[in-house]
Amino acid sequence: MIFSRKIEPKPLTIPSFFNRSVHEYAGRPAVSFVNGTPITYAELGRQVDELARKLYALGLQPGDKVALLGHNMPNWVVAYFAATTTGLVIVPILPDFTREEVENVLSHSEAKVLLVSERLYVKVEGLALPHLQATFKLDNLALLDGSLPAGGLPPVPSAEVREDDMAALIYTSGTTGRSKGVMLSHRSITFVAMQAYHFQPLDEEDVFLSFLPLSHTYENSLGLLLPVMYGCSIYYLEKPPTAAALMPAMERIRPTVMLSVPLIMEKIFKSQILEKFSKKQFSRMIYKNFIVRKIIHRVAGKKLYAKFGGRLKFFGIGGAKLDARVERFLHEAKFPYAIGYGLTETAPLLAGAAVGKTKLQSTGLPLPGVELRIHEPDKHGVGEIWAKGPNVMMGYYKNSEATAEVLTADGWFRTGYLGCFDKRGRLYIKGRAKTTIVGASGENIYPEDIESVINNDRFVVESLVVEEDGGLVAKILLNIEELEKSIDHVKSVIEERKSRLQGFDERIEAWKQTYRKELNSRLNRNSQIKRIDVMDKPFEKTASQKIKRFLYTKQEEKKKGKG
Repeated sequence: MIFSRKIEPKPLTIPSFFNRSVHEYAGRPAVSFVNGTPITYAELGRQVDELARKLYALGLQPGDKVALLGHNMPNWVVAYFAATTTGLVIVPILPDFTREEVENVLSHSEAKVLLVSERLYVKVEGLALPHLQATFKLDNLALLDGSLPAGGLPPVPSAEVREDDMAALIYTSGTTGRSKGVMLSHRSITFVAMQAYHFQPLDEEDVFLSFLPLSHTYENSLGLLLPVMYGCSIYYLEKPPTAAALMPAMERIRPTVMLSVPLIMEKIFKSQILEKFSKKQFSRMIYKNFIVRKIIHRVAGKKLYAKFGGRLKFFGIGGAKLDARVERFLHEAKFPYAIGYGLTETAPLLAGAAVGKTKLQSTGLPLPGVELRIHEPDKHGVGEIWAKGPNVMMGYYKNSEATAEVLTADGWFRTGYLGCFDKRGRLYIKGRAKTTIVGASGENIYPEDIESVINNDRFVVESLVVEEDGGLVAKILLNIEELEKSIDHVKSVIEERKSRLQGFDERIEAWKQTYRKELNSRLNRNSQIKRIDVMDKPFEKTASQKIKRFLYTKQEEKKKGKG
């Protein structure tokens, strides 16, 4: 590694570090598709300037909103910096937003310009958007509607970008309901990118493989702004991040840094580790021996590391809670994983544990410069996590009531998550306050903990635990291919249930009852499952692959209301 040093932009603004990188790393590769030719930092700077001049030639003024709807690509990066380095406000839109959600974002943000990829144009075609003045095709940055002045583009008007200026307006895809516009300042975003150095030093030799949505704050701050700050190279997949696309990409790029959500590693663990050692009784028996298990995990870890390109030094996992057994595998496999915790409202990082510094199920220590505290802890030290620091948002756009609910007068942000600290100051997340279930004896039940146990079963793809009819109900999506090996004709039974021609037959009911008893034997007295419901389609998820709980709890409330 080239001698690495922490970069501290002054002022804490995006143009401050971007302009430095364009000059400092001019000849270095900046961004590219996996199978493309990288553009250099100098070329990136030139393209950013050209697009910025087009935006201002359309009549935009500092503070105006520029919406960005597209999958990860080099031009996404160009559009992002063209806005944020010149005083405009970027409005990144998640690609999986529905047409109605996209319309809401564009209308509510009052975006004046939209850059949209060809694949997603159908989501905006024909929408009545009175504020929108021009639309660009993101794939080639060509103007689709609107007009530029003849005779060349004037330079971008000189305007000071200040730390307190809004840089991004991000509409969250939350687990608990309608999205809100999070206002992030230049200070918030740049501070997080700067301080992330404490968890992983970087230099211009580092290579990122980026596959999470750039419109999500997690990938945006740590998978774009952080590497650009240090002159790293970033590669994007041209296809959705399936195993078939990821494996050859990792072999070709051989990344040193990747960011992921827990679901990726959980799938690898289930398919390559758990499945192999749960089919036969002898395999299950030897796998239970912790010495044998560690040897198996170490061997599997070496093979996995090789599949990831063989030079990975940082595999960041965030966005949701990592399953305990999967984390144990990563630890025993000596895989270079790191853990982070944060929210869109905190740009996003609040706490983290670097490679080699992780503690099972802990999200690590607070980000340097950020204060975390547990508000009104119970007898177990568990309470709502409150945060304070330069990374906390400015508020929710045009929503003072929602802002007042989460930001105190003295600057503390109520995260809505429950957690506690250990003696060394490491943070442990228990779950969201809104999803916590109060048991009959007044005890707190954290559904995420129960789901973690359920999801470890080889027959289960994913699960959701809710309170219904005075008890806990586990909604489970089954691994049909795996289950049909144990129960005859399950596939046909599920299809029959989908079409509502008939319900589950006796064999499925018997499996559910047997599984419920076996599951309850592994849960404490307060977390006993009353009923199991088998889902006939996958749960809807956020960009960070968390289940949108509100869709399922609200549906149940509507059913009860109709009854």
